[in-house]
Amino acid sequence: MITKEMIERINFLSRKQRSGGLNDAEKAEQHALRQRYLETIRAQVTDALEAAGYKRKEKHGERCTCGHCHPLKH
Repeated sequence: MITKEMIERINFLSRKQRSGGLNDAEKAEQHALRQRYLETIRAQVTDALEAAGYKRKEKHGERCTCGHCHPLKH
């Protein structure tokens, strides 16, 4: 879940990065916050699409023989 505090912290670290740079701990925190933010957004989009009736396609493996995703070579 994305909280107001989380967005404020992401924005603060972004402004600080542009103005003077971040130390290693802040860079790691910024990366972790951004990844969590993106995961949440992706989950929201997936949920919205599924609620609208779109189904997620199953990924085929490399040994798939359907001919659609990996055309068979003769």
